[in-house]
Amino acid sequence: MTEDRMLTRRDWIVTLGRIIAGGTAVAAIATLRARSADAAAPRKIVVYKDANCGCCKAWVTHLRGNGFAPVAHDRVDMDALKDSLGVPLALRSCHTAVAGRYVIEGHVPARDIARLMKTAPKGITGLAVPGMPAGSPGMEMPGGRVERYDVIAFHGTGKTSVFASHG
Repeated sequence: MTEDRMLTRRDWIVTLGRIIAGGTAVAAIATLRARSADAAAPRKIVVYKDANCGCCKAWVTHLRGNGFAPVAHDRVDMDALKDSLGVPLALRSCHTAVAGRYVIEGHVPARDIARLMKTAPKGITGLAVPGMPAGSPGMEMPGGRVERYDVIAFHGTGKTSVFASHG
């Protein structure tokens, strides 16, 4: 081999460093793409509702438009379902959902559900919007009327706290 075709030790180390750096960059890009694909994937939520309830259908549409993949089941025994999931009587509304390990009761905004799932605070069983406040997701009113309402976090111990306020 001639002198000009031989790699010096320094050239070999520089070339090896470039190969390693390139491989590390490719691995980092692949990891970021996988993470962004996971973040963009709709989150599954199972919704239990009355078949004839229009606001329940509107809330499911709200979820779908905000990064969730709702699977809706029509039920006639909603009180029994709510009892089995530990929804306190004072916090009940028209529909109930399960998102991951959390129970979601009523017209809870999708962004609050997403925040709950992301932060995963200890001790919280679920979130609830008691009643059917005007302007909450699924309860939009003509003219944009919105009542002030709280999203309540409830715990298996019976304790409750305000998770978010709207309106």
